[in-house]
Amino acid sequence: QVQIVESGGGLVQPGASLRLSCAASGIIFNIYRMSWYRQAPGKQRELVAAITSGSNTNYTDSVKGRFTISRDNAKSTVYLQMNSLKPEDTAVYYCNAHLRLALWDQQDYWGQGTQVTVSS
Repeated sequence: QVQIVESGGGLVQPGASLRLSCAASGIIFNIYRMSWYRQAPGKQRELVAAITSGSNTNYTDSVKGRFTISRDNAKSTVYLQMNSLKPEDTAVYYCNAHLRLALWDQQDYWGQGTQVTVSS
């Protein structure tokens, strides 16, 4: 049984930092691309950051220079370090595990989400 569990969200003031964690089980973690998505009220879910099995990373423009994604394969955990948080970062953050074996054979697993609220 696959489980994706996020933690680390909360309420912080603008300029503060948070670190989100996502622990995966039931998958061969080190072969999956791991990503963080977020969804703000009334908006579509968007990709925030991703890290491949080879630890290549990419970020959406609005978080470049502020957020860092990393992974610890020994712990089957992916992290999102968020610095200099802004009110517009407020959203539910979701962890995704993705594996593409072939165009017709892809696997996606999602966590339940963790709320991040940035407000003074």
